[in-house]
Amino acid sequence: MEKSFYEFLNNLLKKEYESKIAKEIIDGYNKKRATTFRVNTNKIEIEKVKNVLKSSNISFKNVAWCREAFILENGKEKELQELGIYQDGQIYLQSLSSMIPAIVLNPQQKENILDMCAAPGGKTTQIASISQNQAYITACERNPIRAEKLKYNIQKQGCKGTIVMTKDARELDELLSFDKILLDAPCSGSGTINLEDEKISQYFTKELISKSIKTQMTLLRKAIKLLKPGGELVYSTCSILKEENENIVQQVISENKTLKIMPIEMNSIPTLPCTLNGALIVKPNEEYEGFFIVKIKKEA
Repeated sequence: MEKSFYEFLNNLLKKEYESKIAKEIIDGYNKKRATTFRVNTNKIEIEKVKNVLKSSNISFKNVAWCREAFILENGKEKELQELGIYQDGQIYLQSLSSMIPAIVLNPQQKENILDMCAAPGGKTTQIASISQNQAYITACERNPIRAEKLKYNIQKQGCKGTIVMTKDARELDELLSFDKILLDAPCSGSGTINLEDEKISQYFTKELISKSIKTQMTLLRKAIKLLKPGGELVYSTCSILKEENENIVQQVISENKTLKIMPIEMNSIPTLPCTLNGALIVKPNEEYEGFFIVKIKKEA
């Protein structure tokens, strides 16, 4: 890692957090992330997956806040990919942090749900799994190549009642309305930085952060318009910067008096200080990526 980039990153984090926490975040970036996955309960029972792993001599541990989620202790991603349960879409490789938004959304059967930036489909298929394939899901992805990957994962996971729209969510017709919306917005990726990447300084820049902020603000305002009165929205990013998270949400809430934050209560998750009461910032470490999640209700 270039010295100039380290200084840029360190100064950026110290502006957001105190020096001690900034150092802990950088230490978290340097940790080798564990392989994690969730069980697709629309296709297989959790106990059957456990039995397959045990018979393959792959040890794992449970995740306190999600019975479908597991952390590998001795196996690697490649070993999982060689198993029939992976190839048949009965499990899905996914980071623990990225599982949180769909759980917080709490999708229910018969609800109309919009996933605004859906590819590659981890959260979309998780919504289908949580709702037992009984929710009506619209998944948007503007990039045609990424949309094909999204369709592939939806089919592989056996998701029913899910429609893919190859469209920029910012251009959705405002005659549409949804009970719940997941907006996992494009971001700088400041929570998932790989310091071993020699090209990191080329794409993690002030320009990327500024561009992300504009996109996030437009998407969130659009989401509010598409959300039914009484509906709930989860806004998330894999960034840990206030400019992309708390500041965006506070600005949009100040523009609409019908909006209120619903506190997220999840234990056993490493967190960072958050200036937005009720929101959650996940701290990067050997098991988690940095992530921001907030739940917003649009009062009737």
